[in-house]
Amino acid sequence: MLPNLSHRSTEDLKQEILKLAEGNDRAPLSQKVKFYKSTLEPLFAELSQRNPFPNAEEQVAISLGVWLPVWSTIPFIEILPGRVRDQSYQIFQDNGYYANIARYAPGQRHSFLRALSAVLLAYDFMLLQKFSVQNGQWYIQNVGIEQAFRWRGNLLTPEKAGSWLTKVVRSKLSQVDVPKAPDLSSLDKSTAKKVGTSFLATPQLEHLYIDHDFRVVKSQRDQQRPSYTIAIRHQ
Repeated sequence: MLPNLSHRSTEDLKQEILKLAEGNDRAPLSQKVKFYKSTLEPLFAELSQRNPFPNAEEQVAISLGVWLPVWSTIPFIEILPGRVRDQSYQIFQDNGYYANIARYAPGQRHSFLRALSAVLLAYDFMLLQKFSVQNGQWYIQNVGIEQAFRWRGNLLTPEKAGSWLTKVVRSKLSQVDVPKAPDLSSLDKSTAKKVGTSFLATPQLEHLYIDHDFRVVKSQRDQQRPSYTIAIRHQ
């Protein structure tokens, strides 16, 4: 039986979710899934009853801008090791493009990143998508994957991530956005297969809760289990 949370304020619920998420974000994916079921699910369920913008059409304008994913059970974002959490972003633009952008710092235990460590390079990764609302639901289409190797001392700030996205989108506007397998030759074979398979899956997105500064998102790729993401707006 889910606990009765109706007496608590929405702001109180949001702050508790953020506090709980902060202590669990670096846990292995399997543990995070269990944590959702045991701890976060009732909080998400209560917030979803209070969603101030339940209609997808209303949510689009509110989603625009830069968001910081503070906790997620999406397997895709952790396929590569070493994600730098304070350089990870979700960016919605008013031209219908959306991107998940993250920096990955080299680690000695992974073959793909080991060579980069010696020269202090970072690997910046972008999953580019298009979004729209169709029949009252979010429609997401994968468009491409962008990759860049950059000096680690040059931080991937929200502004730089946004500029990178704008540049990529500008190059895409004259092209037909038909998903195709991206060039992942810079990755090792095993990682490239995982990334490529996830890219070709059809994503679904639903805002269980959204306001101007806080989002709880349920997403799913084809027949995979649902995933959940908590994101706050970059100030």
